[in-house]
Amino acid sequence: MKNTRTFIKSAISIIVVSAFMACNDDFLEQLPETEIGAEKFFNTEEDLAIYINSLYNFPGIELYSEDEATDNMATTGNREIKTIMTTDASSTSITNGWDWGQLRDVNFFLEHVGNAKVTDEIRNHYIGVARFFRAQFYMEKVKRYSNVPWYDFVLGTSDDDALFKSSDKRETVIANVFEDYRFALENVMEDTPNGAVNKWVIASYYGRSALYEGTFRKYHGELGLEATANDYLQLAHKVSKEIMDNGGFSIYNTGNPNSDYHTLFESQDLTGNPEIILANYFERDLKNASDPQYMFGSYEGGPARDLVVSYLMDDGAYFSEQPNTDTMMFVEEFEKRDPRLSQTFAFPGWELFYTSTYSPGNTNYVQELKKNFTGYHQIKGFLNNASNDVRSGVDIPVLRYAEVLLTYAEARAELGTLSQSDLDISINVLRDRAGMPHLTMSASLDPYQAEKYPQVSNPLLLEIRRERRVELALEGRRLDDLNRWAAGKAMEEEPVGMYFPSLGKFDLTGDGIEDIVLLSDSELAPEPKETNSLGATLIYYTTGNIGSISADVYLTNGTSGHVIATPERGIFQEPKHYYRPIPAPDMALNPNLEQVFDWK
Repeated sequence: MKNTRTFIKSAISIIVVSAFMACNDDFLEQLPETEIGAEKFFNTEEDLAIYINSLYNFPGIELYSEDEATDNMATTGNREIKTIMTTDASSTSITNGWDWGQLRDVNFFLEHVGNAKVTDEIRNHYIGVARFFRAQFYMEKVKRYSNVPWYDFVLGTSDDDALFKSSDKRETVIANVFEDYRFALENVMEDTPNGAVNKWVIASYYGRSALYEGTFRKYHGELGLEATANDYLQLAHKVSKEIMDNGGFSIYNTGNPNSDYHTLFESQDLTGNPEIILANYFERDLKNASDPQYMFGSYEGGPARDLVVSYLMDDGAYFSEQPNTDTMMFVEEFEKRDPRLSQTFAFPGWELFYTSTYSPGNTNYVQELKKNFTGYHQIKGFLNNASNDVRSGVDIPVLRYAEVLLTYAEARAELGTLSQSDLDISINVLRDRAGMPHLTMSASLDPYQAEKYPQVSNPLLLEIRRERRVELALEGRRLDDLNRWAAGKAMEEEPVGMYFPSLGKFDLTGDGIEDIVLLSDSELAPEPKETNSLGATLIYYTTGNIGSISADVYLTNGTSGHVIATPERGIFQEPKHYYRPIPAPDMALNPNLEQVFDWK
């Protein structure tokens, strides 16, 4: 674990990743492979680029599983928020996050970039990129700890007094963060290679962070910063509008509402896609992507029914207005819905093209049922292709223009300045791709949304939150959103899956022909197993209550009800659980640090 001791390193050398060093053979002959004197390294633009590239840490395929343990997704795996809610968590058990190596690397660069023999424009570009990474670093620290020590210089040896300073207030740190963003936006070049940080990458993260801070201050009275919330919401609006007006991006829309959205998450080549602001590009045998098969089926995560319920009907009506939604079965709940639902979840009749560890292949996929999983399966980010060459080359859309539009609309709504024209250049552009009716200023209140966000009574803001949840579903944004909206209590609801009214035979592919049979946990499947009218062998599952040893799947009523995913979601303590404890070893190293909001 990295901690405060990361600072206690010599300031006369840097560690350079060997992959970057391999680009310059002469350089390797002159200097050791692990220690390079700063005075001999920061000389050319190539040196600056090599160092800056080593700071890149944008997400890969793991992006698609980061919603686990929120109301979007159940999980059998270990997630920090799950541990916090279900155990007596403390600074001795929550020990991640207090690492400072990235900050030291950024500050080291900033202290030596002046040595390079380059133009001021080039120097300021690289300074801007470094300050962007520092802003990103500190934004994540503020999200976790609120108050943290601010350092804009490289710390020295263990007797440096600065090592033992107390935390700076959130307001001070955030002011510095946004000064870094401002400088970066003004100096980082617009034209950079694919996958590199440019002006619009800076602007997108700038807007995202401004929206986060503005809404966090608005909804978190424990900070006492509500009076300054609008400053950041106005900034989120301003920066997003600049991207919209001058960035040259647009929503990917070929006129195919049943496939355009999903195409973004299975593409082997996102270069040239008008929606992509930043992607993590992968190429077979050069930079292989992780195989996405693990996210499908029953590995750790299982999308929750609560996410399914949030999608509108295809005519724009609220799903909550439909009759008997709580007892609606799998095939019916996918009928006449927002097309993005069937481009995010495996739907009735979806075809699986190959067999893998976590996905038993067959033509029309029959949803697999299993203990502790919902029965719903994620296809967003899952590359449905038998070729390993294809799967290892899928690109990851790190920043999409869609999020910029959502940031713009939400900021306007939070400021109370939203108009129909605002909706038409943001939310309704996204709905056009999905072939969905437009959102209008006369939207009515959806009781489902109102119950989920009791602090909000504005129907339009609730619909913008729905649109954000649906458009960015399973892209790793949900926990941040729930935190900034002070909606952590939504994660207390136990995640459930599809509904079965009884034991017996059921169709899961939508063709009206039974695919599975549910038995009680006291029954055995017959031998030979029965076949359906298509000649396919029926799949048998035994059901029971939680704890039944012989049950293949748990139902809420034992022999009927919703599939039960991971039980015991625990308690979300407000405001404590919106923050994290400074790890105990680091508190011991620096007794001037203080925990926030009842963390021990």
